[in-house]
Amino acid sequence: MKKKRTPDVRKILLAILLSAAGTVLLAFLLSRVFPEKDPSKEVSDRAPAYVKKMYLKENPYSRPQDPLTEVRNIVIHYVGNPGTSAEANRNYFDNLRNKRANPSGTKASAHFIVGLSGEVIQCIPLSEIAYANAPRNNDTVSVEVCHPDETGVFSEETYEAAVKLAADLLTIYGLGPEALLRHYDISGKLCPKYYAENEDAWEQFKQDVGRIMQTGGTE
Repeated sequence: MKKKRTPDVRKILLAILLSAAGTVLLAFLLSRVFPEKDPSKEVSDRAPAYVKKMYLKENPYSRPQDPLTEVRNIVIHYVGNPGTSAEANRNYFDNLRNKRANPSGTKASAHFIVGLSGEVIQCIPLSEIAYANAPRNNDTVSVEVCHPDETGVFSEETYEAAVKLAADLLTIYGLGPEALLRHYDISGKLCPKYYAENEDAWEQFKQDVGRIMQTGGTE
């Protein structure tokens, strides 16, 4: 009668470990060859290359990090603070998280700010909402525009940069010039002041945006 062979436990454990190690190695190699895409990162990185990213710190008053899952309109604002720079307005939004600077708990921000010299700062990633277009923060992208005086008229450099940015954003989201709105069109507030009070100037702005989109003059 043959004696039964006792299983070699060490060999079994070694085989299991080698199998597990092989699986981990294979998964690692596949992740390198076929990296998993992060949709939120893809969206947030879609801003034009000329935009300077200066994201606000996460906070409930200007960057709540609520997801922006749909974009139906690009909305133009004016900062309402003549002569101030894009960075100064960006810093105002960022400071709202400070209780001493914001005792009333004001909520405000924008995705982009166009400056007096045509510079563009991005405050909020395109994967998140901004507090600018209530009650439609959840499906709009906001653009604040600086202006030199109380009339609210954009300087030539600022105007050209705002038109270019609007055209680029509409192109990114597959929208046409008809999807470009003023804050006034959403809430009735005179914002952007000059372009809310002068329909002809606003129509010209939209035409200029449409012209850039048609000629492919973005980026």
